[in-house]
Order: sequence, then C-alpha cells, then structure tokens
Amino acid sequence: MEQFQFVIEEQNAGERIDKALATLNADWSRTLIQQWVKDGIVLVNESKVKANYKVKNGDVLTVDEPEPEELDMPAEDLNLEIIYEDSDVLVVNKRSGMVVHPAPGHTTGTLVNGLMYHCDDLSGINGIMRPGIVHRIDKDTSGLLMVAKNDNAHTSLVNQLVAKSVTRVYTALVHGHIPHDNGTIDAPIGRNQKDRQSMAVENQGKNAVTHFKVLERFGDFTLLECRLETGRTHQIRVHMKYIGHPLAGDPKYGPKKTIEFDGQVLHAGTLGFVHPVTEEYMEFKAPLPENYEQLLNELRAKKG
Repeated sequence: MEQFQFVIEEQNAGERIDKALATLNADWSRTLIQQWVKDGIVLVNESKVKANYKVKNGDVLTVDEPEPEELDMPAEDLNLEIIYEDSDVLVVNKRSGMVVHPAPGHTTGTLVNGLMYHCDDLSGINGIMRPGIVHRIDKDTSGLLMVAKNDNAHTSLVNQLVAKSVTRVYTALVHGHIPHDNGTIDAPIGRNQKDRQSMAVENQGKNAVTHFKVLERFGDFTLLECRLETGRTHQIRVHMKYIGHPLAGDPKYGPKKTIEFDGQVLHAGTLGFVHPVTEEYMEFKAPLPENYEQLLNELRAKKG
C-alpha cells in the first residue's frame, strides 16, 4: 500500500472530491476514486467523507492506494475483430450481444475476457474489472471501441473524451417518419427518477448533445447518422425516445415486438481520435453487421 497526501489549494476548492483528486493524480479515474471514498481509503483531515463532498481550501487529503488486485477472470479466445493495434492503443469492432466489461457474478464472455486473451498489456486505471476500457457501448450495440494498453494512453484518450474531441458516429434505425433532414438534441441526461434502472432526460442530469441527419426513410422507420458530442449512458437511445422516435428493437426505451431484431438497431460505425504518442489523428470505420444490412434491405423491399 502506498500513501499519498495532498493539500487543497484555492484553484481546486469547491470541486467534488473525485474531480479534485483526479486532477491532482492523473493516474486515478474518478470512478476509482469514488469507490475508494466509499471504502474509506480516502480521508479528508483524517476523517471519512461522502462521495459528493466538495473540498475546501486547506483540506488535507490522504489516500492509501491499495496494492493492485489480481484479476480473477479467465482469459478467453472470443475471436475479437481487432481493427487496429500498436503498443499504446487498439481498436476493436464489438459484435452485438457482447458485454464490454464484467460485473460481479458475470465474469466470462465479455470484451475484457477477450482482450485479456489477446494481449497482456492493458491499462489498469479503471480498476481490475475494466482493464484498458476507456469508454463503452451497450451490450446490444455493435461497433468500434478504443482500448488503452498503458496508463499514459488511457489518460490521453479520457482527456480527449472530456474535451469532446473524439469522433463517434453511429447508424441508428428509429421509429416513425422524421421530416427534417438534420437536427440537434440538446437535453441533459440523468438517472430516471421513476425507474433507477433506466436513464432519462432530467433537468438535473448531465449535459448531453446528439447531432443527427437522415440517411434514408422507410415510411414507418427512419435511418439516421448520429454524431455524439457528449457520451452519456444510453445517450442516443434516451434522446431518440425523448423526441418521439425511439430506436427500433430497443427493449428498454422503445415499443416492444415491432421489428425482428436482437436488441436495438444501433451501430458505432466511425471512431476517430488523436494517437496518445504520435499525436496523429486516426479514424476508423466498421461496416454495418450483416443482420443490420439484411433488415434494411427488407425495409427497402417493403417500401419499393
């Protein structure tokens, strides 16, 4: 165990403790710090505090960083589709139906299990259950994810996400006819106050912006390109429901049994970021999955 101690100065006063500590030590993610606060590993003036504590000028923060835990999860050959890889980052095209990272009681078959088989050099910033994971896409969403192979790369990629400079473009099939060719949804997203298992547009939520343009219309459905400016949980799914055009096949936010598809019809097809070391902008594309293309062809045939 290694102990760290920080004295809060005026420029960080008023910030939540997780944000302040993540600024003071870039190797720690806010998620990891929040867990440490709950576990009592982080002390303020030698006392435990709650995760929403806002630091004050002169506060003394003590962190007893625990030793890294062994990752008790099997490495599995899951035949991952690696689009790009070097010594710092890799880009994977995740298939629909695959969970990104494990959870207690569910430690097999995830993207992380496959990554552990594929390589043994993954960033540890997000903790033992999420090695290398910088961002995620939902289980039933297919498409591109960037993965960090060391902590410096992880920090760079997270900073780019925070700065909204990462290119993330999705193809989404939604219910209904959208008459205008493009639009922007600017509506904050937070935990649904009536259903804690879902997200919703909430006044007290976090800033969330989705830009979209129409690619094709099928009468009862519209095919969209959605470009994320922010990356909130379930953002496209929640925003499209909010404007009255929920994603086709979405079991959580859309009408049930309206289309034959396994999960929401959503694909993360374009991903672009600046390489953490070379500082070169890199952009990758993944074509629509075969079942997605088949569904669109069926809709075109009905329309035609």
